[in-house]
Amino acid sequence: MSVVKHFIDESLKKTEIDEFLRNEFERAGYGGVDVAKTPLGTHVVIYAMRPGLVIGRGGETIKELARVLEEKFQLPNPQISVAEIEVPEFNAYVVASRIASALQRGVHFRRAGFWALNQVMNAGALGVEIIISGKLRTERARYEKFRAGYLPKSGEPPLQYLRKAEMHVQLKPGIFGIKVKIMPPNVEFPDRVEILENVPKIEEAESTEEKEEEIKVEPEKPPEETVEKEAEKIEEKPAKPKKTVKTAAKSKTKLKREKKEKKQKPPQKTTEESS
Repeated sequence: MSVVKHFIDESLKKTEIDEFLRNEFERAGYGGVDVAKTPLGTHVVIYAMRPGLVIGRGGETIKELARVLEEKFQLPNPQISVAEIEVPEFNAYVVASRIASALQRGVHFRRAGFWALNQVMNAGALGVEIIISGKLRTERARYEKFRAGYLPKSGEPPLQYLRKAEMHVQLKPGIFGIKVKIMPPNVEFPDRVEILENVPKIEEAESTEEKEEEIKVEPEKPPEETVEKEAEKIEEKPAKPKKTVKTAAKSKTKLKREKKEKKQKPPQKTTEESS
């Protein structure tokens, strides 16, 4: 099996599990699932508004769910944990399911879209986008977009923080599609910079004092005993006479002259030889 086919099969399996859990725990306020493989098995995290309905009495529901996931979807040793959704308005699955249930009850699509948009923005989200598509008013299909707040679509922040969800509803005219995108609060954007107007002066004074202390550090002085011993050694040593440059030059010139005189003078004959 190629690497590409492996990842495609894994993503298809995850979407099938998502659809199964959405239909199974619609009453519990299903909000998504995370599937991660571990050395001990498969860790499955289910997000729901009412975790008690997912767990069941004495954990019966969750045990049955583990058996179904292992037999139907071939998940090795599934370990299921349920997490409660603290703010349902920031969960795209919950918002999409609310719009879908409103459309099924016969609410007009514009009323349902603006109602969900106001709910999410009042909760404190930075931006929301809701798209409802299908045969809204005529036989020809089209889409209606509801948008509010700040919602970037390119770059790292959308890939990292943006929450998306898609849902389909079967109505009399046909199938309606619902897409929800939510940008939660407390998101750090790279283009937003905070400028401090009043810088605290206490920190500056402390830093300058530390620098001055570092500069004023003096080397350690030798003890007095060592200084006295060195002075005594200097006094004991006799001062050697230093030869100057002039005396050395004079001695060299004298030697040269004596050599020249010896060469010039002939050897003197003795008195005996002359007689």
